[in-house]
Amino acid sequence: MKIADKLATGRRFVSVEYFPPKERKEWPSFFKVVERLASLNPLFASVTYGAGGSNQDATLEIVTRMQQDFGLETMAHLTCVGAQADKLKLFMDDLSKSGIQNVLALRGDAPQETPVEQLTESPFHYASDLISFISHSHPETGISVAAYPETHPEAISADSDLGYLKLKLDLGGEFAITQLFFDNQLYFDFVKRAKERGINKLIIPGILPVLNFKMIERIKQLSGAFIPSDFMAALEAADQRGGAAEVRKVGVSHARRQAEELLSAGVQGVHLYTFNKAEAILELTEGLLP
Repeated sequence: MKIADKLATGRRFVSVEYFPPKERKEWPSFFKVVERLASLNPLFASVTYGAGGSNQDATLEIVTRMQQDFGLETMAHLTCVGAQADKLKLFMDDLSKSGIQNVLALRGDAPQETPVEQLTESPFHYASDLISFISHSHPETGISVAAYPETHPEAISADSDLGYLKLKLDLGGEFAITQLFFDNQLYFDFVKRAKERGINKLIIPGILPVLNFKMIERIKQLSGAFIPSDFMAALEAADQRGGAAEVRKVGVSHARRQAEELLSAGVQGVHLYTFNKAEAILELTEGLLP
């Protein structure tokens, strides 16, 4: 079933995102996490996809097992930069054969070893290229896209970035999921500007519970997300008070407050970046939805 059709029912929800384990020996513990979080009855579960398709086979098998064994509506992430149409079509064909009807269409980052010629010769340079391709080759597939409340780091301006979001949605994207953020006002302002730009499709907020300081450094490197000074101060105080365990408590509590505020403001649902950590997500969501 298309996720967009489930969203159209108006059901309030949480959705979850997983990262494929790097080693197959880690799969049993990974699927135990999936099983535990299936108790949340998420509207859908997404699975990330390595740069240049480096985890393509794992993503395909994992989303298939999640859907068939755990009854989850799954969504495969799909990146395209430097890709070739025949390989993308084959992957989409395999998804369709497995009963997977949803993808998150992304540009992605090319692996460092990718030859320049492969990048320039590829017909895929932007997520919009991938969306157009899927819309024509597999029109039965539900497509979601990424949105950036704090603006994509490579965008010329916030206005141009909104223009690209509108393009992606106009070409076939059915809804958007945001990059993580720690200040809800950034999301509210972003949605307001999007509506003023003529974007009326659902923009789902992405929430990440900070579990340790290593995660903060990674967030800064990958997304440059703004961390409010009071939140950062609370994390630092927690670290001095009790180390990693206290930092985790503060991080989960902050994410919980974000989710509560968003839902209270009328947002239909929140997308949770799980980092494959079941306990933190279960704490975050306990009693969150009726």
